[in-house]
Amino acid sequence: MTVHRGICLGIVTGLVLVGTAPTWSGDPAWGARVEVVATGLEAPWALAFASVSDLFITERPGRIRMIRNGRLLPNPVASLSVAAVGEAGLMGLALDPTFETNRFLYVCYTRRKDGRLVNRVARLTMRDEKAGAERVLLDDIPGADQRNGCRVKLGPDRMLYVTTGDAGTPELAQQLDSLVGKILRLATDGSIPPDNPFPNSPVHALGFRNPQGLAWDRTGRMFAADLVPGPHDEINEVVRGGNYGWPVVSGLAREPRYRDPVIESAGIIWKPSGMAIHGDRLYVAALLGRQLVRIKLGSDGVAAQSSLLEGAWGRLRHVVVGPDDALYVATSNRDGRGVSHPDDDRILRVSP
Repeated sequence: MTVHRGICLGIVTGLVLVGTAPTWSGDPAWGARVEVVATGLEAPWALAFASVSDLFITERPGRIRMIRNGRLLPNPVASLSVAAVGEAGLMGLALDPTFETNRFLYVCYTRRKDGRLVNRVARLTMRDEKAGAERVLLDDIPGADQRNGCRVKLGPDRMLYVTTGDAGTPELAQQLDSLVGKILRLATDGSIPPDNPFPNSPVHALGFRNPQGLAWDRTGRMFAADLVPGPHDEINEVVRGGNYGWPVVSGLAREPRYRDPVIESAGIIWKPSGMAIHGDRLYVAALLGRQLVRIKLGSDGVAAQSSLLEGAWGRLRHVVVGPDDALYVATSNRDGRGVSHPDDDRILRVSP
């Protein structure tokens, strides 16, 4: 990997199988124990904890599932009517910061409208272990059977952030009057915050191809992962009103009109998806890379990089930090792009 802003690469080696739970040996600083939490899921896309005992999961065919007290409940808490074609379907999921009282879940999914694919951001309300009473927050975002983005996260400012891909039309990522190729910022009722960078627009940042990862560090810095062509996948530090260059540039371009990524996967194809920050470590689930990329963040950039789970569990779609400080990782081997095994897809608990 190309060295960039002090980045160095160390690879974890020596996978030792212990029953069904592999343990990484080698450098203790990068060791990890892995346990299988759930099996038999179909293309899980997003994970969100409601409490120590409850973990919500979206499956791309349109189901929201729940793991309660370590057991996957047999019936979904919701089954949405989605267009599950190619890479489209039910994708992003986030829980309201006051979920325990208002019971709000936020989702992003693809549907058909007048023969087209469009993406919708909606809010559901939990009642008696069922999620319903859908309220549409933002609709008719151009969609496609690929490159939809659709990650949903609540920021430290309690605003709703939604990623959108270019939906197969790259030039729209640079057009402010289009919602594709962007990171959007909404209030949780779907209204446009008055302090957004572009008047009367939900656009927070632009110039993305297919951003599927969002995370904030303890200082409030926002990071996004973007899948771009070739071995130039990006991790960007996202600023208000920033332009990240797609499709004019990708990877480390040093073009003054656009913001460079803090790291690119130069020479290696990750195809990054969901990501999470734990302490000063950024963890990125890699699809084609089939690994959990681990990046140490410094105050002025990236300090070091390594990987976990490399090649052990197949394609990885999302990672979140659990209430127990472990990492929870969703595989994506039944998404039409991977090689599935009888127990796929799985949710893993990773203890670095």
